[in-house]
Amino acid sequence: MTMNGAGAPLLAVDGLSAGYGASTVLDGVSFRMGVEAVGIVGRNGMGKTTFCDTLVGFLPSSAGQVSLRGRRVDNLAPERVARSGIAYVPQGRRLFLSLTVDEHLAMLARRARNKRWTPEAVYELFPRLAERKKHGGADLSGGEQQMLAVGRALLLNARLIVMDEPSEGLAPTIVDVLVSAVRQLVDEGVAVLVVEQNLRAAARMANRQLVMVSGRIEAEFTGDELLARTDLQSKYLGVGTA
Repeated sequence: MTMNGAGAPLLAVDGLSAGYGASTVLDGVSFRMGVEAVGIVGRNGMGKTTFCDTLVGFLPSSAGQVSLRGRRVDNLAPERVARSGIAYVPQGRRLFLSLTVDEHLAMLARRARNKRWTPEAVYELFPRLAERKKHGGADLSGGEQQMLAVGRALLLNARLIVMDEPSEGLAPTIVDVLVSAVRQLVDEGVAVLVVEQNLRAAARMANRQLVMVSGRIEAEFTGDELLARTDLQSKYLGVGTA
């Protein structure tokens, strides 16, 4: 795990719990990560999306804390979490279907001025978006929509990008594009947290994999180990079970 200049982890999650009403979904999630790509994998209903929503401020936590570069960010409003350095690529993309690609990126262009990630840099990373810049969100393929969702997050020029189910419904060629983008981001000093049900896609994006079971981080493996061992896939991910 790569640490920041002060010797502390980039992201520290300690005993994070959250839920809906009287129902607890997250039950003491704890882990640390540096400037790296890390995956969180698990079956449906294990709390992965709830964790994302809690991390980025959409859902309040009931216990524990989250620190980014040593500063607590738990229970902040989503816009304050974003300003603190965490950008979010949500499951389902959540684009404005009536806006063009250009218009989506223009909303954040002023904030991105003179920084690493600008609309022009996003078009360099995803040339297909440059070809489709005048097309509305509703006219884009699923893969193009996902590229746009990632590009929009990049314009925040955050220290950590959180991606919830980024490979969902995508063709292998588009997953290849996302894998390349994640590797480039880490090489440039941006951490990426990939929350996935698709083990193969998760392992390609991040070799360090945390397994979530019933709202907790139950185990940690490398992606290669999880892919090679069907017993672990059956135990933790339900692969091969009825």
